[in-house]
Amino acid sequence: MIELKNLSKRYGNLLAVDNLDLMVSKGEIFGFIGPNGAGKTTTINMMGGVLAPTSGAVMICGINMEDQPEQAKRKIGFIPDRPYLYEKLTGMEFLKFIADLKSQEKLDMFFLSDRSNELIESYSHGMKQRLVMAAALLHDPEVIVVDEPMVGLDPLGIKMVKDHFKHLANEGVTIFMSTHTLKVAEDICDKIGIIHKGTLIATGTYEDLMRDAHAEGADLEQIFIRLTES
Repeated sequence: MIELKNLSKRYGNLLAVDNLDLMVSKGEIFGFIGPNGAGKTTTINMMGGVLAPTSGAVMICGINMEDQPEQAKRKIGFIPDRPYLYEKLTGMEFLKFIADLKSQEKLDMFFLSDRSNELIESYSHGMKQRLVMAAALLHDPEVIVVDEPMVGLDPLGIKMVKDHFKHLANEGVTIFMSTHTLKVAEDICDKIGIIHKGTLIATGTYEDLMRDAHAEGADLEQIFIRLTES
């Protein structure tokens, strides 16, 4: 469902993402982790069609993002790390602006119904994050690309998002999730990729990463530190 082929992004002399090759299957939750500045958000933005790659390709459900951006974007629910919203609208008005169908259902799903008629500017960061997620799911995408979904969420919000992502994956939706919250990645991701200095240095299941790090019994934080400490 997601294929990154020799994907690279250069800013002047800085190679932010270096020949990234990756395949994420239908119904898989893939966690994408790395230190600050490793290339996570650059990769996410190329996958969402926000940035054009310097070279290589993003394939979404077999569609090349660069060649057929509109068709590829129809398959994606894109959730950035910072929610960009029209704050003089209410929550319901915003979702109606995005799409009339299923607006109330999505507000219910993300625990926003009781605040649906309040202006977005009055929402907390966590509520804004949940509203962006609701908007991204209105068209029932086959692929979700999400950057730092848990930032600003309280424990109940984190559990709600984790449970909903697992439900979507069981329904066949592919989820690519960049996160600094390693416990969340450990809890819900089928596979995890570690990017460091623009290069994918390890990928696989939690057990695969333990073997790569020669860290039997270690948690993901310990594995991450060992693989990125150089």
